[in-house]
Amino acid sequence: MTESLGTALPAEMARVRDVVIPAYETCGPVSIFAVACMKHDLDRAARALAEGDVVEMIAVYRELRTYKL
Repeated sequence: MTESLGTALPAEMARVRDVVIPAYETCGPVSIFAVACMKHDLDRAARALAEGDVVEMIAVYRELRTYKL
């Protein structure tokens, strides 16, 4: 079963916010740039959801999926 973008994007946002960013923050100052990029993309995702911008939602969803532990 496939997920809708309306379900997948918030789930990916939660994964990055609750799992990936805290893991990166434990690395100290060397992770500042990566964390800033992730937070920027989370802001983009929230804005795209609020505005109903499907094209931006797809783009930022793909970007969020690239963040790994």
